[in-house]
Amino acid sequence: MYNTALELLSKLNKFNFKAYIVGGFSRDLYINKESTDVDICTNATPKEIKEIFKESKINNEQYGSVSLIYNNVRFEITTFRKEKKYENNRYPVKIKYIDNLVEDLLRRDFTINTLCIDSDGNYIDLLNAKQDIDNKIIKCVGDANKKIKEDILRSLRAIRFATILNFKLDDKLKKAIKKNKKFLKNLSYYRKKEELEKIFSSPNCKYGLDLIKELELDKVLEINTDIVITTSSLGMWAQLDVLDIYPFTKNEKEIIKNIKLALKEDILDNNVLYKYGLYVCTLVGEIKNINRVEIVKKYNSLPIFSIKDINIKANQICEILNKEKGPFIKEIYKDLEFKILNNLLENDFNKIKDYLEHQI
Repeated sequence: MYNTALELLSKLNKFNFKAYIVGGFSRDLYINKESTDVDICTNATPKEIKEIFKESKINNEQYGSVSLIYNNVRFEITTFRKEKKYENNRYPVKIKYIDNLVEDLLRRDFTINTLCIDSDGNYIDLLNAKQDIDNKIIKCVGDANKKIKEDILRSLRAIRFATILNFKLDDKLKKAIKKNKKFLKNLSYYRKKEELEKIFSSPNCKYGLDLIKELELDKVLEINTDIVITTSSLGMWAQLDVLDIYPFTKNEKEIIKNIKLALKEDILDNNVLYKYGLYVCTLVGEIKNINRVEIVKKYNSLPIFSIKDINIKANQICEILNKEKGPFIKEIYKDLEFKILNNLLENDFNKIKDYLEHQI
């Protein structure tokens, strides 16, 4: 990926354009952290990029953004620009293409994200990014209050970076986040969930939750930070009353609802383990502080794991009862399910057959 990125820079250079790797990839490479997204900044305009890379797609010419898959690696390429006046504490109303790297870096959020790499692999550090990365501190580029107010998403991004990188937030940045917290109401729940998801999914999640509480963002985000941290973010979302507020996929909603329901049950009960499955029950176990090994052991000892495991087929039931197929089959399977799970009936064809014959 890195070599492909340098090759891409060189190609832009050959057409007499300046181009650099910028942002998270440069920062992560500097601290030997794995990174997946590569952002490129250049003085080439979207139309000029399109002329060089025919397969590229202009995402939004207004913001100078182009997507390109080059040698099977996805790149986001942005044109050097100045941003003028933000609206709704989120988006710049107007941008202006420029031919100056420093000015482009000055519009960015945090100094740690301003480290660049040129086509020869040299670091270009114009805003003391290395110093702040070395000191493990997150600072805004320029005036913190102005940066946070113009794009309120930066407050959550700051917490996310601090959480994932285990960095501290600069005091001025903290003050700015607290001062402008009300503007988080203007941010879509989709974007809020996206950032919270990354915080919840981090091994350093506790630190992120503590920052959210310290900076008094919990109320405006409509979450409670005093929750049990689980191995899956879904276990944490299930402890928050936000299912009807934040956007979740159909699958996420189902799992969250099941966790909420299973929290009211004894998850070491065969019926509960069978109904909700191992994934949900282990998350509930984490929340209730029940030993995972005990849950797994109990689950693995279940006599059946689904209705398909019952050792009798529908046509065999019909034959035994001398009946045509009908809705009664479903009720019989429910009864067999309950009996087998509660050790009232062995999951053996002959035993099940004998049981059914005695029901006639």
